[in-house]
Formats: sequence, C-alpha cells, structure tokens
Amino acid sequence: MRLEIGNKVAVLDDVLKGVVTDVSDNQVIIETEDGMKFSFLATELVRIDKDQHELSKFSDINNPLLKEKTKLNSSKKSLFKKDKNEVVLEVDLHINQLTNSTRGLDNYDMLNLQLDTAKRKVEFAIQKRISKIVFIHGVGEGVLKSELLRLLNKYPVKYYDASYKKYGLGATEVYVFQNSN
Repeated sequence: MRLEIGNKVAVLDDVLKGVVTDVSDNQVIIETEDGMKFSFLATELVRIDKDQHELSKFSDINNPLLKEKTKLNSSKKSLFKKDKNEVVLEVDLHINQLTNSTRGLDNYDMLNLQLDTAKRKVEFAIQKRISKIVFIHGVGEGVLKSELLRLLNKYPVKYYDASYKKYGLGATEVYVFQNSN
C-alpha cells in the first residue's frame, strides 16, 4: 500500500487517526485532528477510505439501528427453565475474605485456613441438608484447588467445575448426596 500526502490514516496499534503530511522513505508523518504530529513506519498505518468511514457509524453505542437490533434479540425467550429454587451455598476461599490480615501467616498457614473453612462448610451443608456448594478458589497455581479436591474425596459428594459464565475458571461446584435417614 502506497501512502500519499493527504491520505486519511489510522494507526494499527493505537487509537490515533490523522492525515498524512509527509512521506519519506519508510517514515510517514501524520497530523491528528487536534494538530499533533506523529512519525510512524508505513507498515504501522492503514489508509481509511470513504466507504470505511461509513462502517464506523455502526460502532456508535447510541445508534438507532443498533438499538433496534438489540431489542429484537432480547425478545427471544430462554429455552432453559429452573424447575426448583434450590439453596446454593457460595463460599469464597480467597484468603482476604477469610482473615483481616495475612501478617504472620506463611503459605502453609493460609492454605490450612482455607481448607479448614472448606471442611467446615462441607460438614455444615451435610448437616443442614444443603445440596449444592460453590467454592470460589480462583485460578492461581492450582494448589488450593488440588487440595480442595483431595479434601472433597473424603466426603459423600460429587464435584465439577462451576458455571464458567457465572464464576469463570476459578470455582468448583459440589453436589452433596443426601441420605434418606
């Protein structure tokens, strides 16, 4: 692509647009709308044609065409229905949620505090007949998650990754089997 003086251009890796004011070898000088001049390599720029300008009108968040399209999409009904309202116990195992300060605690102490909390919550759920628990442990290096799964293997539970849509990658959902006793 050959750039010439007067071409409207945009910078590929930045949010700058301007008009080419000088071209020498591989260096291109552009001037933005506010009068600032910048120097770029020709490979860092892309020419904006008039028809490409027309496309930018759809990026406007208040565009009436865009609003009309979102109204059509939101009118669809969900195919999934919730049959029952079950109680789900959410437990955030992030250390800053469990203690006010980590001063004086090493990694071993913090991990034990998190696992003790998880153990108490599982036993509480079994006792109170709560069928689902979601442990929010975060992604990190995976130490807490692997230790949590090792702990859960000692109880009558089934566990799996929690909803990615709701919790991301850092949560485990636990289903507690209920005895008929």
